[in-house]
Amino acid sequence: MKKHILLIATGGTIASRNAGEGLTPAISSAELLAEVPEVAEKCDVDAVQLFNLDSTNVYAPHWLEIARLIEKNYNLYDGFVITHGTDTLAYTAAALSYLVQESRKPIVLTGSQKSVYLRDTDARQNLLDAFYYCADGGSFGVEVVFDGKVILGTRAKKTRTRSYNAFSSIDYPEIAIVREGVPYYYIKEKKPAAPIFYHALDERVFVLKMTPGLSADIFDYCDTHCDGLIIESFGSGGLPRYEDDMFFTRLKKFMDAGKIAVLTTQVEREGSALDKYEVGRRLLLCGNVLEARSMTLEAALTKLMWLLGNFPREQIPALFSVPVRHDIL
Repeated sequence: MKKHILLIATGGTIASRNAGEGLTPAISSAELLAEVPEVAEKCDVDAVQLFNLDSTNVYAPHWLEIARLIEKNYNLYDGFVITHGTDTLAYTAAALSYLVQESRKPIVLTGSQKSVYLRDTDARQNLLDAFYYCADGGSFGVEVVFDGKVILGTRAKKTRTRSYNAFSSIDYPEIAIVREGVPYYYIKEKKPAAPIFYHALDERVFVLKMTPGLSADIFDYCDTHCDGLIIESFGSGGLPRYEDDMFFTRLKKFMDAGKIAVLTTQVEREGSALDKYEVGRRLLLCGNVLEARSMTLEAALTKLMWLLGNFPREQIPALFSVPVRHDIL
């Protein structure tokens, strides 16, 4: 029997036209679907236009809106294909990985580097691959399908701004490829029993990117506006000692106020290792500093937003290190 798939269109380059002032999302879900009539051979598709935005404008309220729509329709469909702009697609994929856990059904995100209305673009093929993968009996959970690659939602990152192979799987293998409409799996896992839906995210999480000489006065903002902090440090991770070690002092004050700090690295691959150098090791001794290790920034940020939005603060340090769809190794 054909699978019944819901296409959720949210805008992005794949649905863009040039209106004279640059590309802007203007193509509807029905128009997108009309560009891939071959899909009808594999599955029956309904389409909904949830919103039509450049993904630069997509953030936590939109992630929750997508998750609510999936929950509302979960028992009506065999899978979901979400078309999305590439700029924040990895953030949305990570957020949905925490908002919709243990899904037996596939939730597949895709997009393109060029509009579906241009000739010889990646848009049609990415959309076809997304449907073919979503309709396959072995697919489940939140995943990104792009340029023939299937990447876990917790492991995807946009690593190229123009090339068709825009997304990479960071520190974890691609789980499959889609070739001529057929998924070939590198990694196959047992499907979960039943989905768990969450309905809240704490938006008061700030990503602090360390730069040489940055003043610890940035904590004047963090202390009053943030419940959680992701610190993108250098190399293996750590805090500098300049300004009379004020970064360490202000971070400890931040955590003493009951807030959560996560240390990660600006380096794309291989993760942090706070126990390697003295500038990092001392952070492990000062309280509730959590370590993202090999997590992507997108996963670390959205996981902390999910935890802060759904669990008591005292449970978060332990829960952060519990893997969700292989987000932390």
